[in-house]
Amino acid sequence: MLSNLEQKFSGFLDLLAQMGPLQTMAFVIFFFAIWFLPSLLAIFFNRGHLGKIFLANIPAGLSWIAWVALLVWATTGKMSGKLAKNTGLTVRRWR
Repeated sequence: MLSNLEQKFSGFLDLLAQMGPLQTMAFVIFFFAIWFLPSLLAIFFNRGHLGKIFLANIPAGLSWIAWVALLVWATTGKMSGKLAKNTGLTVRRWR
């Protein structure tokens, strides 16, 4: 007898097997967009640590805690120097 988790996983695999090529392509794009959301946000916010965020994002997708931590890092980090100069935004340091 299959456990509840095994039944759900088996049902998910059945759904994947029934999808057409267009649906499969849409699912794969959506899956990777969610997996690499921290990297996409780092690009959007022009973060200086984009390369590190991207490299950490590859294995972090397997752990919700690491993925959320990367999401926070990507949205709260410093902007790269060129964008910060163009927008006039600077980071204040506490003294």
